[in-house]
Amino acid sequence: MISPGKMPQANQKRMGIGMGEWIGVAIALVSSCLGGTAAAITRYLAGNADPITLAILRWAIGFLCVLPAAVLLGAKWPRRADLPAVVALGVAFFGVFFVLYNLAMSYTTAARASLALATLPLSTMVVGAMLGIEPLTMRKSIGVSIAVLGVAAALASGLAAAPPGAWRGELIMAAAVLCMAFYNVLSRPFIRRSSALGFLAVGMGAGAAALVAVGSFTGSLATLREFGPSQWIAGFYLGIAGGALAFILWVLALERASPTRVANTMTVNPIAAGLLAKQLVGEPITANLVVGLIAVFAGIWIATSETKPV
Repeated sequence: MISPGKMPQANQKRMGIGMGEWIGVAIALVSSCLGGTAAAITRYLAGNADPITLAILRWAIGFLCVLPAAVLLGAKWPRRADLPAVVALGVAFFGVFFVLYNLAMSYTTAARASLALATLPLSTMVVGAMLGIEPLTMRKSIGVSIAVLGVAAALASGLAAAPPGAWRGELIMAAAVLCMAFYNVLSRPFIRRSSALGFLAVGMGAGAAALVAVGSFTGSLATLREFGPSQWIAGFYLGIAGGALAFILWVLALERASPTRVANTMTVNPIAAGLLAKQLVGEPITANLVVGLIAVFAGIWIATSETKPV
């Protein structure tokens, strides 16, 4: 019997993506689920804090978790020549993206905002193709389309009951998604030249520093003094699970799989958000959720099982 490591190259190509890519997709699925729960927590906290305060809470705590892990595990840091780009990506993503993300959550429900966020695979494919980094294929397009349609079906029953002015939240989230798509596509070469943890620590630290500076200037940090025990518990979950752990897994996934395949797992984000939001803020769950969930995983399988040419 021939082991996978000794299998002829042509046979490996016929089998589709390699084991490393499958592992990357699995890691990204866990990260996206954590991100979905973070969306529900953000919605829960949105009435007690402004978007900048929520971003500071998430990434200051997240950075305090990521930095020791990177040092203890001997992470390889970005090259000096790469530092300006890594810092810029960190500020754009952990700063700008998440301020927009939190602002969107203040206008609409966690499920609706996450539905807009689930268009990330489409945006990533377009950005990747536009920059000449990852070509579009028919199978990827079909898989991502099925996954996104699955999310729409899962959340369709809640669209009619949206809060007034919810369209503002979805529009803001659409702008945020474009920011994340560029981050996904542009970050991979920097991760490869350093390490997932080193890249993440520098980028997250840059974003957190920028947020703290803005928060100090605007007075957003003072909001934290009004937090009670339940808000602080939610805040620590947001920083540790939704910040540090989710994004350690995300960059590990980007290190192993293509940007589009990683981004495609974002379609499970609204499912996780809806499940937790039902418990926290009473958002409904219907049979459409189950049907949509099946479609989501079908779409992910189609997009990630593409057979490469010999």
